[in-house]
Amino acid sequence: MTMPKDWVDICIQERLDAGELLSRLNDAAVQGAWEDEGVVHLYWAEDQWNEGKLVSVQSVLADLVPSSRVIPLSVQRVPSQDWNEAWTRSVKPLRIGRLVIRPSWEPVVLGPQDIEIVLDPKQAFGTGHHATTRLLLEWLQTDIRGGEHILDVGTGSAILAMAAVKLGATSAIGVEIDSVAVDCASEYVVQNGLNDRIEIVCGTLADLPQGSGTTADLVLANLDRQTVLDLADGLVCCALRGASLMVSGILIEQQTEIVDRLSSLGLACVERREEEGWVAMKFLRPESCDEEI
Repeated sequence: MTMPKDWVDICIQERLDAGELLSRLNDAAVQGAWEDEGVVHLYWAEDQWNEGKLVSVQSVLADLVPSSRVIPLSVQRVPSQDWNEAWTRSVKPLRIGRLVIRPSWEPVVLGPQDIEIVLDPKQAFGTGHHATTRLLLEWLQTDIRGGEHILDVGTGSAILAMAAVKLGATSAIGVEIDSVAVDCASEYVVQNGLNDRIEIVCGTLADLPQGSGTTADLVLANLDRQTVLDLADGLVCCALRGASLMVSGILIEQQTEIVDRLSSLGLACVERREEEGWVAMKFLRPESCDEEI
């Protein structure tokens, strides 16, 4: 008879996106993560935990929080039954405008205009709880008119692609380099009944299906500063003339660099939103060459 595993709980005293932390750790042994009242919890099975994991966490934190201050964290052991109870208790339905994002074990009563996305948090970036994701989910609700073709770059859990399609977009392609995230996203798409309208591609922009790379009415890029800068040319090339590019994952102090880079490629920043130190920006690709700046 197999004995239930005990767990190691890493408690990080900082408001971070647990999904992004998971993505950067890139450790398949992590079994769960969430933020609860300013504390991020990461869980490993006790028999898969070692001091090297702690070093990896500290290294990722240093990249995510670029300052000289030390991020407080603690390591504690948790009995199996307590972990399971804490996991299901911590993940609650989240409402963002008309969108209701819930785990499969938490039923909700929907209003006539509500749109439901079922998403059980796993090792993939994007559950809607972080400001960078929320900003784009709010924008999609005002900008999706119906019939759009969406390209979601760095799709993570595919939450943005799923929201766009449920709001009326015709189709979406999600591109993701993390194979673990791709597996999770593919499961979510099937679970939400959208596998006939959303395609998940494992790889980079260069791996997009033939002929689909320049047909997006809306390009979504919830990434980090350096990745946006590195992919800028590709992001612009994927957008049709007159298309929008929504960029998130950018700290307020980094926005000028992003605006300068995309403006140099002919895009105009037409709107921005800020929340919790993060900024999302909407860029427009002009309809004709004559309109480029």
